[in-house]
Amino acid sequence: MRHLVLHPSAVLRRRADPVDTIDDGIVSLVEEMFQILEAEQGLGLAAPQVGASKRLFVTDGDEEHGGGKRVFINPKFILIDGLLEASEEGCLSLPNIRGSVRRQPHVIVEALDIDGKSFTLEGSALMARCWQHEMDHLDGVLIIDRMSVIDRIVNRKRLRAMESAGERD
Repeated sequence: MRHLVLHPSAVLRRRADPVDTIDDGIVSLVEEMFQILEAEQGLGLAAPQVGASKRLFVTDGDEEHGGGKRVFINPKFILIDGLLEASEEGCLSLPNIRGSVRRQPHVIVEALDIDGKSFTLEGSALMARCWQHEMDHLDGVLIIDRMSVIDRIVNRKRLRAMESAGERD
């Protein structure tokens, strides 16, 4: 069983590899990701966050926030639109770290589902933010890279503690 990977694990900083084939290994990975996402009560989870350097993420939102469980394999943005909006974000791989992150409020994403079928989704507000956050994970980018300078300073002590603990692991 996979587990949640925490900063400063190297897999979180690597650009994830494309998924070439949706095989039993990918199906199993997705199932484990949904279990972890549910246990952690998150909205989204990217494969690098469970130690798999694969370009896929999952989300689980209510009807207002994306409509249930979704799998995004080899996702790409078709459109990222609107004026940047700041909002507080957290990350399962950075527990107790929160900060203001500026993101665009409207996106269109294209990806494959677990059956290998292509789909396109449009999202605004929270789901647009979530998809951008998860796509960042696929490129090795964390919220600490995007948060305001003040929030980085506020979180510095907790980040250093995580980094020290990670070096001992």
